[in-house]
Amino acid sequence: MLEIKFNGFPVLESERLIFQHISADDAPDIFELRTNAKVLRYSDRLPMKNMQEAMDMVKLISDTFDKNNGIAWSMKLKETKRTVGHISFWRINKEHHRAEIGYAMFPEYWGKGFMTEAINKVIDYGFSEIKFHSIEANVNPNNLPSIKLLERAGFIREAYFKENYYFNGKFVDSAIYSLVNKKKQ
Repeated sequence: MLEIKFNGFPVLESERLIFQHISADDAPDIFELRTNAKVLRYSDRLPMKNMQEAMDMVKLISDTFDKNNGIAWSMKLKETKRTVGHISFWRINKEHHRAEIGYAMFPEYWGKGFMTEAINKVIDYGFSEIKFHSIEANVNPNNLPSIKLLERAGFIREAYFKENYYFNGKFVDSAIYSLVNKKKQ
């Protein structure tokens, strides 16, 4: 079983981004992301209704981290400290040394390489520091930009599930992508 004990929150940096703990100060950005129709298009989640839902999400993220069951970062531009999105290992399966990665980014930052930079940094942290054996992503099969991002990062499609997820009155498909740590641990 994978033993995870975070010793303080790991702040990460890439060329243009800094990855910090999500706090109550990030609730307005979470609310904005989780109410943006472009961001939610393929997420199969309903928009948040109010700021309290964003604050509840911040608390859930914090509690999950405190229990060593997940970790989420707010991604900010180094130059301006503007939040561009968030990225996380939100479902960790300690028994199998595996985690599910999730991410969202404001549309004005799409297509500029920020998410490629972010996913590569977080994957490296997951493999080298947390010691995951593999990382998975559950993607709406119509979300071609996310699929291309994952494939560029080395993920391969493991499965395609027909109508396995019930959302908003209809069944939708899911594609599961994974990346195995090829480095010796």
